[in-house]
This record gives sequence, C-alpha cells and structure tokens, in this order.
Amino acid sequence: MPETRLLLKHSGDAAYRSIQGYMDKGGYAGLKKALSMDRQAVIDEIKASGLRGRGGAGFPTWIKWNGIEKEKTKPHYILCNADEGEPGTFKDKELMENTPHLMIEGMIIAGWATQGDVGYVYIRGEFVDCARAVKKAIDEAYEAGFLGKNIQGTGWNFDMYVHLGAGSYECGEESALMSSLMGERGMPRLKFPHAPLPTVAGLWDCPTVINNVETYACAPYILVNGGEWYATLGASTKNSRGTKIFSVSGHVNRPGNYEIEFGTTLAELLEMAGGMKGGTLKACVPGGSSVPILNAEQTMNAVIGYEEMVDAGSMVGSGGCMFLNEHTCIVTFIWRTALFYARESCGKCTPCREGTAWMEQILDRIRKGGGRMEDIELLKEICSQIDGRSFCGLGDAAAWPVAGALKVFPEEFEYFIRHGHSIVDGPEYRRMAPEPLTPAKV
Repeated sequence: MPETRLLLKHSGDAAYRSIQGYMDKGGYAGLKKALSMDRQAVIDEIKASGLRGRGGAGFPTWIKWNGIEKEKTKPHYILCNADEGEPGTFKDKELMENTPHLMIEGMIIAGWATQGDVGYVYIRGEFVDCARAVKKAIDEAYEAGFLGKNIQGTGWNFDMYVHLGAGSYECGEESALMSSLMGERGMPRLKFPHAPLPTVAGLWDCPTVINNVETYACAPYILVNGGEWYATLGASTKNSRGTKIFSVSGHVNRPGNYEIEFGTTLAELLEMAGGMKGGTLKACVPGGSSVPILNAEQTMNAVIGYEEMVDAGSMVGSGGCMFLNEHTCIVTFIWRTALFYARESCGKCTPCREGTAWMEQILDRIRKGGGRMEDIELLKEICSQIDGRSFCGLGDAAAWPVAGALKVFPEEFEYFIRHGHSIVDGPEYRRMAPEPLTPAKV
C-alpha cells in the first residue's frame, strides 16, 4: 500500500507556508464553509469523520468539542499541544514548519464550533523555527481577516497566540501543559473523576479544548470534503479512520515522516522507509518510546490501527516508529529509554519519582555486568507499582517499555545477567553509563 498524503501533500512546497500559497491550494475553504454552518453541524461532521486524537491516546475528537458548555458562561479556550517531546516523534515539527496554516485553520474551526475566544499554541522550547513559522502564519491570518474581530463578517471574535515552553517532557501532558501556560510549575493535576475535565474547567478554570497539531490539521479537510468522505479512509480497520503520520527512524534506509492510511501494515511502512539498514529486522517500537516493543514476527504481522495495534501487543501512540536491526542490544536500548523517563519525571508523585529512578539503576547495574537474576522479577514488580498509580501518563510511559521488553525479549536480559555482556556482544555495549540519578541502593 503506498503513502496516502493528505496533511503532507504540499509539505515540500515552500509557497504553501505563506497564506497566499496556502489559499492557492484551497486553504481556508474549510473555515469558510464552517462559518456558514451551525456550530453543532461542524461538530457533527467531525463525529461522522471518526477522527481520533493523534497525540497518542486516540480519544474521539468530537466528544471533546461537544463537551464544551452550549450556554456560554465563561471564556472558552482552544489549546494546541505542540510540545512533541516523545522520543522518536517529529511529525508535528514538520507540520508546523511546512504547513502552519493547516493547523491554524483547524484551530479556528474548533474555535467556531465551541464558541472559542482565544487559542494558544504551546510549542516546546527547542522548536524555535516552528514558533517563528507559526507566529508568521498567525500574523498573516490576522491580516487576511481569519483572526481578530468580526471574523469574515460573522460577528465572532477569536485571537491566537504562541507560547514557548521550557523543554519539559512533562508539559506534553495536558494538565501540566495548562499549568505551565498559566505560569505555574509544569506538573500534572488530579484527573476526572476526582477533578473536572478540561472541557469543564481547564485554563483558568474555563472550558478548554485540547488537541495536538496533527488532529487540528485534519479538520480543514474534513470540513471541505465531509465527514463521511474522511471515514472512508481506514475503513478496513475496526475503528480507526483517516490518515496517520508516522515518524520512522532507527535502522532504515530512508528515515522520515510517512503519512499512511489506517489499515496499512508495519511491514508496508518499513518498505516505504526503504527497508532495513545494516542487518535484518529484530524489533520495532511503533508509536514512540513509551509503547511496548514488538519482535520481528509481531512487527511483520501488525496492522496499523488503534485496536489492531493493541491486538498486536503495542500501541499506535504518537507515531514515532523505530525499527531496530539484529545488532541492537535490547537491554541497552531499554536502559536508555528508562534513563530518559527517570530524568524527565517531574517528581510530584512517589511511584513515578522513585520507580523510574529504581528501574534505571537496576538496568544500569545489569548493563555494567553486575546484574542478578532476581532483578528481572524486581523490574516487573516496580513496573506494576508504577503503571496506573501516577498522577499522569509519564509513569505508565516509563513502565510499559520495560515491562514489554521483559515479556518479548526475556532471553536478552537473562543472557546479559549470566555473562556480564550483551547477547549481541558488541564493544559499544560495554561503555560506562552515566552515574545513577540517586545514591539509593535497590
């Protein structure tokens, strides 16, 4: 199955970054159509499309939009999560740099559908080029009358701003992102049912819609072509519709962003990326570093879809797909993953703060040749104590890769513990690791 380029169709056209070049290719037609429709009718089109959040959770987009109060009592906010801190994922970066108006148009459509007053694009601090591209596109949208006062003569006012984060992975979590945007520490809040949903009390305790860049970018195409048309894409899957951009990296000949229709297989995605480089396929992390790893057989049989990928043993996630060849040491790969999450934990809750550091230390001990056979069960126990017991998904994201690797590649951990070195026996896996994060002994 070839690529189905929808969002990335004009990514290589430099003119598409400007509002004139964007409009020459049909840009803002979706917004104009939306402005001529009843607000609920716009949400109904999103519902008919089957669009689900592209940030990782796959939550139905229309439910968020429809959850905003109909009888407006407070300001309504539209928030774009453009933090994109998931290792292996770089699709939103390309969309913001090369197709910024697509995201902006989608946010304005969301604003109209939910009686929004202000939109914020929260961009991770390292993405300076993205911030510049988006800010320029927002200025052009103001000049063209798509933002500001009395948009297109409707009497509706909507403003949009760019906010740069400080490079915190934790601020990709929606409640921590809102806290950061409001000038507070970037830490997660209590979740529903212990606290109101963002659609009820989000930014400044006002109704807030939060989606990521790719999700908003789908809205203009849905409005132009209709929700039923969009739902034909990916119709071979259980409940995944449209296209999904996968950031393919690792040991492939042509790494990059590939937009595919749901129902495509991981084997076909690998073929699009030019096949394996430097060896045969050993493993795949299909949706970003936080999802469980697959072995070669699971990878070749996996269909890309939210439910289908779970059946295969992993998740679609954010689409950061890493293919690993036969020379990869799984123990070292998982240690590096654990090290990332240990260092990015905000430290608010005990299971995540302590558990991520313990996992990193145990894996580091194994990696340095001092592992014990009981470490395998100890790691499993720590994973079970972190998973589902943290304020936000960072704890889950830290536990799943470790638990998944222990399940799929137990022989690699056992070999490393027994022999003091990797099963692939490469000298690069014997290098000294950074010192553990804490002096505590596990």
